[in-house]
Amino acid sequence: MNQQLRNNWTINEIESIYNSPLLELVYNAATLHRTFNDTAEVQVCTLLSIKTGGCSEDCAYCPQAARYNTGVDVQALMKKEEVLEYAQKAKDAGSTRFCMGAAWREVRDNRDFDRVLDMVKGVNKMGMEVCCTLGMLTEDQAKKLADAGLYAYNHNLDTSKEHYSEIISTRTYNDRLETLDNVRKAGVTVCCGGIIGLGETHEDRIKMLYTLATMPEHPESVPINALVPIKGTPLENNAKVDIWDMVRMIATARILMPKTMVRLSAGRTDMSIAEQALCFMAGANSIFAGDKLLTTPNPSFDEDNSMFQLLGLKPRTAFKEEKQYLREAVEA
Repeated sequence: MNQQLRNNWTINEIESIYNSPLLELVYNAATLHRTFNDTAEVQVCTLLSIKTGGCSEDCAYCPQAARYNTGVDVQALMKKEEVLEYAQKAKDAGSTRFCMGAAWREVRDNRDFDRVLDMVKGVNKMGMEVCCTLGMLTEDQAKKLADAGLYAYNHNLDTSKEHYSEIISTRTYNDRLETLDNVRKAGVTVCCGGIIGLGETHEDRIKMLYTLATMPEHPESVPINALVPIKGTPLENNAKVDIWDMVRMIATARILMPKTMVRLSAGRTDMSIAEQALCFMAGANSIFAGDKLLTTPNPSFDEDNSMFQLLGLKPRTAFKEEKQYLREAVEA
């Protein structure tokens, strides 16, 4: 296996990796994972919806889109004190990264954005890595978030460029890439992945991984989500994602981006511990913990703690990369 970080992958190379025999694929991914990462360590993240529902976008998978009748109640932006209380509970339960999600199409320069900046400062002071997912961002807005202490920004590609218009018509793939570029320019780490089970082909999955793996810098975090079909959305009748498809995606992502945190995200509630263990073996080293991912169910902290004990896993410390860099600088 090539053990160099690469950004010049070709579609054919990725196709060859993705379509290799499953056990060989998992073995190769596990070998690279062991070379670049502590395989006993898993980053535990908590995601809170700080502003729920009423979104003007038409993402076909999302219960928060205003145009779908999914039973999600529209809730205004939460108060800072409530958010910090939730963050403290997450920290006490073992989370080291706290992500705040708002159902907005894009960030607007208004009082609500100022309140989010204040929340970012508050969570940062707690010693947690703070992440936001707020929709599209300008370069100036990304800089304000960075100045407030934002550590990561999540903005998923969802699928391939070719399949994207089948899932979302209210913004373009290039809009997504532009926001990611603005985040990079501001010096904030990038969290960017996708969802499988949207009716895409294997070729679409390969193309999405190609886009991620050939960015000038690999995203520091790549969430791999399995669609959770929600009644009332256009994709409510889509079939459940096969566990082997999740394992194949995670293993391929690990080989293409050896140092990236590959996050086992939505869909974990339908997975047994044995199935999740396969995903960790294939290279997943990050999860969302807590009973909800925005509005969809997720395993509880207690369930995850039991799984960690059984599998011999431990939570990754916050700001590990920075601490390692400082240690090396002092030693030099």
